[in-house]
Amino acid sequence: MIDKLELLLALAKERHFGRAAEVCGVTQPTMSTGLKQLEEILGVMLVQRGSRFQGFTPEGERALDWARRIVGDARAMRDEINGLKHQLSGEIRIAAIPTVLGMVASLTTPFRARHPEVRFSIRSTTSSEVLGLLENLEVDAGLTYIENEPIGKVRTIPLYNESYRLLTAPDAMFGDRETVTWTEVGQVPLCLLTPDMQNRRIIDRALRSVGAEATPTLTSNSLLVLFTHVKTGRWASVMPAKLAETLGLSDTVRSIPIVEPDVNYSIGMVIPQRDPMTPLIAALVNVAREVAPTLQL
Repeated sequence: MIDKLELLLALAKERHFGRAAEVCGVTQPTMSTGLKQLEEILGVMLVQRGSRFQGFTPEGERALDWARRIVGDARAMRDEINGLKHQLSGEIRIAAIPTVLGMVASLTTPFRARHPEVRFSIRSTTSSEVLGLLENLEVDAGLTYIENEPIGKVRTIPLYNESYRLLTAPDAMFGDRETVTWTEVGQVPLCLLTPDMQNRRIIDRALRSVGAEATPTLTSNSLLVLFTHVKTGRWASVMPAKLAETLGLSDTVRSIPIVEPDVNYSIGMVIPQRDPMTPLIAALVNVAREVAPTLQL
């Protein structure tokens, strides 16, 4: 049954019979047979079939919810039993929004100091993708905003509050200031993240709250692209304070606090709402709670 549910989850992820079979390491006929056997066991049709994948039936969507729960519990059981026999080992998969990538090492480094047999896989995604990957069991934990937009049925561990800085050249507009207002930021030609990023939506809302609009002269889904442009001394951007601190400043870049109004949002770890937690995730949560006080600016 677990193997058949794994097939169902792979199909939900790939939305294509051939790719789902490849991910599971089986042939497409084997996969089709497994799904049909699952339908026979449950007594309902789960998949809308045609020459290609067309989606799930209502019963299939409900079965998916149970599959995520059952497969997640089965994996947790295996991890816990292995953890009892040996020291913690395996891989922790984390999805993180781009603006928090600079602080991931604050979690992974102390964790590996305690559990050297554990590996990490870090994926940079949007906030909505974090939740989707978590729901489909493609990652074990996420690092994202936890109070700004709906985050679904997950457990949250607050880490720190994100505040914002204007990154600009010392000789550029407002470059000699100790603070700038959001109204003034609206007067600066900016390079910003793309609109699908929640950080960009936060910036847009902050500007609209003072009657201003963002006027990006360059957009990218990569913070590295934005920062390298700022370092030329010819561009400005708005970035989280902790990220600016992590990237490091130079003679060509100043990080100026943005005030009036003060804007901050809570960043945290999200994990599946499941008890008991796997030993790996329980250990990660413990480290996150210990590290959180040190992450506050």
